[in-house]
Amino acid sequence: MERGKVCKMKGREHFNHQTWQNGRNLVRYVPREEIEDLQAAIKGHDRFRQLAQRYADEIIHITRRELARTHPKQRRRTAHTPAQAKKNTRKLAD
Repeated sequence: MERGKVCKMKGREHFNHQTWQNGRNLVRYVPREEIEDLQAAIKGHDRFRQLAQRYADEIIHITRRELARTHPKQRRRTAHTPAQAKKNTRKLAD
């Protein structure tokens, strides 16, 4: 697994492998022979990020469902006309 992206260098047989580390862009040169393995490693990291996002989404969904079950919302009375809304607002202020 590897982070970053691969870019072909103009006029050269080498490629750039660019990553972001410690707040800086880190670049290393990669020979043509290593490109396929590096690209597979980068795809592996992309897949990891997708799976981590799906896992987080599922945990968030479960947490929200559990909170909704243990702490149900209280229904508010809603006004049907502007006059009733004004009247309800005054009652709440008193």
